[in-house]
Amino acid sequence: MVVTEDIEVPSWDLYELSIPATVFGKPQPDLADPWYDLRLCGTGDRSPDSPGSPGVPGFGLRTPYGLEDLVGADTVIVPSVPDPCVEEGVPLPTRLIEALRRAYEAGARMVSLCTGAFALAEAGLLDGRRATAHWMHTVQLAERYPKVRVDDSVLYVDDGDVLTSAGMTAGLDLCLHLVRRDLGAHVANQLARRMVVPAHRPGGQAQFIDLSVPATDDEGLAPVLEWAQARLDQPLTIEDLARRAAVSPRTFYRRLRQATGTTPLRWLLNQRLGRAQSLLESTDLPVERIAQLSGLGTANNLRHHFLNHIGIPPADYRRAFPRQSPEGKVTPATKAPA
Repeated sequence: MVVTEDIEVPSWDLYELSIPATVFGKPQPDLADPWYDLRLCGTGDRSPDSPGSPGVPGFGLRTPYGLEDLVGADTVIVPSVPDPCVEEGVPLPTRLIEALRRAYEAGARMVSLCTGAFALAEAGLLDGRRATAHWMHTVQLAERYPKVRVDDSVLYVDDGDVLTSAGMTAGLDLCLHLVRRDLGAHVANQLARRMVVPAHRPGGQAQFIDLSVPATDDEGLAPVLEWAQARLDQPLTIEDLARRAAVSPRTFYRRLRQATGTTPLRWLLNQRLGRAQSLLESTDLPVERIAQLSGLGTANNLRHHFLNHIGIPPADYRRAFPRQSPEGKVTPATKAPA
């Protein structure tokens, strides 16, 4: 992960810095062994007496790794860039841009959170690609880098080897998405549970919506959704959910839409796809049985939704992800560094 050492880090930038450190930096040997190997790579002078920049309410960071260490990494994360580079057009350090290019050319997966997209764009890594950033900065991003197809309406964009996210909590969504890609839905879901955050918010959803369990003062919805999650293998309708919530179908639809930003049918489909992913990763059950247990009905229906929403058939998904040991631990073939 890139850390701007040559200026003091404002306190408001700590959130984007802490997200990858929390997701990738703390070993989780009971979930996957080995876990990620996270290294913080500074942009500035690493000598002990190197000065920081005065006038910024924050503090300096010193790391044992520098930009030269980006080359050879499997994944490079740029959590943010200094505010003056975004708001005033102050040039980003040339050393940083060159290091990002070299890392990408060496085969690294490139990731930005929030304003980190400005660094990837400056390096030319977003040219011709769809990308996002915090909605407050997407206008500047689009104006400064016209070759980038900026989308200000989504949480994150996964373009294969280059991924970008909106700001704040959307960066957490993208980091959990990376864990899901690397280690599977089961590991990502368990990690999200430990972090007490929603397990999955699809990147294509708007920047403010699609919580699996609503973060709202409406206490009546969460028990209903938990009840539905325990019965995904059964036929469920909006009438069933509304009856459980003791409201009319129209009222339930409105309340769920306000709380999660999605419809009851879309919410159910997301839950069923997540259940199918976990079963594909953790069991040897045939696709037909997984379709039944996840509530998707038939194998053909499961394949249809997987192709539309996951992008690959269920069989390919099962082969692509590591299998769990009898103890429930995922042991990937190779270490998954960040």
